[in-house]
Amino acid sequence: MASRDENMKRTNRVLRISQLDALELNKALEQLVWSQFTQCFHGFKPGLLARFEPEVKAFLWLFLWRFTIYSKNATVGQSVLNIQYKNDFSPNLRYQPLSKNQKLWYAVCTIGGKWLEERCYDLFRNRHVASFRKAKQCMNLVVGLLKLGRLINFLIFLQRGKFATLTERLLGIRSVFCRPQNVREVGFEYMNRELLWHSFAEFLIFLLPLVSIQKLKAKLSSWCIPLTRAPSGDSTLATSGRQCSLCGEWPTMPHTIGCEHVFCYYCVKSSFLFDVSFACPKCGTEVHSLQPLKSGIEMTEVNAL
Repeated sequence: MASRDENMKRTNRVLRISQLDALELNKALEQLVWSQFTQCFHGFKPGLLARFEPEVKAFLWLFLWRFTIYSKNATVGQSVLNIQYKNDFSPNLRYQPLSKNQKLWYAVCTIGGKWLEERCYDLFRNRHVASFRKAKQCMNLVVGLLKLGRLINFLIFLQRGKFATLTERLLGIRSVFCRPQNVREVGFEYMNRELLWHSFAEFLIFLLPLVSIQKLKAKLSSWCIPLTRAPSGDSTLATSGRQCSLCGEWPTMPHTIGCEHVFCYYCVKSSFLFDVSFACPKCGTEVHSLQPLKSGIEMTEVNAL
């Protein structure tokens, strides 16, 4: 029985990464709401919201707080991750929702704190210079202490896994799962397939640059389409001289590489510079010498064909 209770506690414990993800989702939602709200005033006078920006933000966050923390005991990020707040001050082991005071103080600490942080200097700006300096020093001291407290709280959170923010620790509200989580059975078949495929893809990426595509194509062409060599080399040259064996167009400055096929000078030269082991794609003959087409073959003979 004791082991079962221990397993249930271990299962219902909210992971640290889940609590941090919930906080990041809340920040993303706030940025999204504010960007959508400012777009409504895109066509108005520039700087219209700059004067009342802290108050408008506080009103929007208060609106979100009303329909999240106040009504559902969970923020939007927590609702997505199946998490909600629990009253940790309650001695009852069962789930206890947040009290009304905790919800109100949560709004004061989060929404009121953000508003005060943005408006604190404006509140004392119209005062006497000496009093403004003292107030500024006091506010800087308070902000520094709060940041130090958040850092200490975060270090404790990383060690114990409870109270991700200083507000949660001070108010005694803890993140728990809305519904008991079942222990997941992790299958590694999909992961093994992905690792195998990625290894095969990396092997292909390493192997393909080492393979000469043109030479391979010439070998396959010579195997699949065996050539019947003509008895007369001149007539064969005249027949193949009608098109370049690489580009398939009428050869420009026709040249040969030692076989009966004709190439454009630029086609065969660029191919040979790209691959020193370049061979004829028709018959597989390697380049022995690059020579212009024999003058004995008249272009009228080629045209007659």
